[in-house]
Amino acid sequence: YTKEEMKMVNETRKIMEDPTIRVTATTVRVPVLHSHSESVNIETEKKLTPQQVREILSRAPGVKVVDNPALNEYPLAIHAAGRDETFVGRIREDESIPNGINLWVVSDNVRKGAALNAVQIAEILIQKYL
Repeated sequence: YTKEEMKMVNETRKIMEDPTIRVTATTVRVPVLHSHSESVNIETEKKLTPQQVREILSRAPGVKVVDNPALNEYPLAIHAAGRDETFVGRIREDESIPNGINLWVVSDNVRKGAALNAVQIAEILIQKYL
């Protein structure tokens, strides 16, 4: 594993507050101005259909589902550039594991990963602690 891949493993465990969660990652650098793209595979405790996942994610603040398999529509890094939302698509069953779901996720890492997150953290601190 590379440093970036181990960073993803460790950050996921930290965010989920579960040091036993099993995570694997493969990272690559591609020539885009900015935005991160991730292929995410998860295994849930109970079976979820892709439609259930779409419905759950479409209600999540800051998430925009772009997922139309019939028309081959899914998010690209260029869609996320300059936007605050995290885009999710290619939602489908993972045939390799029980209760598995595959997702494709893109986000502008400058806006969402740095600037917007900093503002959101400051807002929470002000609301709850100041």
